[in-house]
Amino acid sequence: MIQDHFYVCPGHLKDRGFCTPIVDEAEAEAKKKKDELDREIELIQAEYAEKLKKRKKSKDSKKKEKSTEKDKGKEKEDSKDDEDDEGAKAEKEKNEK
Repeated sequence: MIQDHFYVCPGHLKDRGFCTPIVDEAEAEAKKKKDELDREIELIQAEYAEKLKKRKKSKDSKKKEKSTEKDKGKEKEDSKDDEDDEGAKAEKEKNEK
């Protein structure tokens, strides 16, 4: 196995700044801000999804309530129709006699 070797003079070995990575402060800050924004976006998306689920549940429950009210209304109308039919039949019988 071959390994790469770099010859470094003793002066450079004593230098603390020699062979250190160059860090771009602006780039590091931009990356940090981007990460924070990404986290915030994820939180907001989760909250929005939760709100949509609640809205959907409330709409579904309202639809169920409306359908039960409609069913009750239909039953009432049916009973009124039956009463009207009975009343009409009674009048016809009276008229026929």
